[in-house]
Amino acid sequence: MQVIQSLSVFHRLLSIPPPLHPLVSVVQVSELHTVVTDVWKKFTTDFYTISLKENIQSKVKYGQNYYDFDNGTMNFTAPKQVQSIEIESTNDFNETSGTGYALMFHPDFLAKHPLATQIKNYNFFSYSVNEALHLSEKEQANVIAIFKKIEEEYQHIDHHTQGVILSQIDLLLNYSHRFYDRQFITRKAVNNDLLTNTERLINDYFNSEKPLRQGILTVEYLANQLNLSANYLSDALRSLTGQSTQQHIHEKLISIAKEYLTTSTLTVSEIAYQLGFERPQSFNKLFKSKTDMSPLEFRQSFN
Repeated sequence: MQVIQSLSVFHRLLSIPPPLHPLVSVVQVSELHTVVTDVWKKFTTDFYTISLKENIQSKVKYGQNYYDFDNGTMNFTAPKQVQSIEIESTNDFNETSGTGYALMFHPDFLAKHPLATQIKNYNFFSYSVNEALHLSEKEQANVIAIFKKIEEEYQHIDHHTQGVILSQIDLLLNYSHRFYDRQFITRKAVNNDLLTNTERLINDYFNSEKPLRQGILTVEYLANQLNLSANYLSDALRSLTGQSTQQHIHEKLISIAKEYLTTSTLTVSEIAYQLGFERPQSFNKLFKSKTDMSPLEFRQSFN
């Protein structure tokens, strides 16, 4: 797997001039020319990428899925995330890259700035690619204006350059956060189906032998079954119910545990194993945190 460590190397691989700043760069997608090479089969970068793209001819894979490049689509990648590009052009040189902008910046550019920590809180950097952000024309205009402002700022580097660019990146991330929240609201019908499917999967899991064979139900398992990332699933459920995926799992788990405790003669340890816990102590701790009683105390309260 190819590791692309610098913006300079990435620019060279995309057949565009070297970046004017070593740690931050804005490029127009129409200027990119992806040469057919083994580099693109599987690669990671050491920098962040935020892009707004349309009509991309090449297929870009991120994780196990492909980017959805409808009109006004934004995508976000963080350092060390595995990607691949499948060039659809019949030639060895792809000159039909679509339109839009791509912002790239190295984590070192954020050093000693609050963004260095805050950027880790933006879940969309870990979303699966089929969960791209779709923008209206007005939203696209706002985003493009930020890209252009950043590009303009590093044309003449001085001691104000970093601060101005970081403020623009901060603004871009805040806009993106707002747009994702809006997307969850406007796609409420889709998310309602998602809630139904999530609850079905949770019920199916606990109604099977999977807890005994595979252990406690995880967020990752549900997300994989739904072909979503864990963060996106939790955000979508939280927008509908106020609860994350983990909270939904715990709610069901505690409900089943209460049923066992009040209707069966299974020991607390046996119930823990039935629910997928390797150690009864972990079950006891979770149960008490959710009910303010230990499993044994809960059982005794019904006797």
